[in-house]
Amino acid sequence: MTLPSKDEWRPSRWYWTSFRVRYQESDQMGVVYHANYLNWFEMGRTEMIRELGFSYRGMEEEGVLLPVVDLDIKYRQPARYDDLVTVFTRMTAFSPLRIHYEYEVRLLSGQELDDLDASMMFPESGLPGALLTAGATRHVWLNREWKPARLDKCAPKLYDALKDTLLGRKE
Repeated sequence: MTLPSKDEWRPSRWYWTSFRVRYQESDQMGVVYHANYLNWFEMGRTEMIRELGFSYRGMEEEGVLLPVVDLDIKYRQPARYDDLVTVFTRMTAFSPLRIHYEYEVRLLSGQELDDLDASMMFPESGLPGALLTAGATRHVWLNREWKPARLDKCAPKLYDALKDTLLGRKE
């Protein structure tokens, strides 16, 4: 099956990872330093790929690199030291040459975290918790020589897993 056209894109399901804000991630005011959200976006991407059965290390060993080429981030309210945050990540566009992700960093209560389940993959009423930061990254697939690489040719299993996720065939 071919990928949908750009006009037919539907975001993939949401993937998530949760953790407590570490002291080293906050400034003297106890507020998370703004650049740490970029690290958290990377954590979200990494865990999404891991949940699909792959790893960034494995991708790199196959000669596939995935640099960020564009970033958009909007800060709504601060995360603070020891907050329980969840990074929600999903794919919004995908092709053999590029991939786009969307993120929401949210403050969840312990109960909201316990209630996360498969129903949150495509939430109808929005994601739980208070929105702290929203963002998006765009990436291109490159080979070790930093030349564009077609993922369907260099890592076909990863390509198929990502395509199936975008098309809603992987839960």
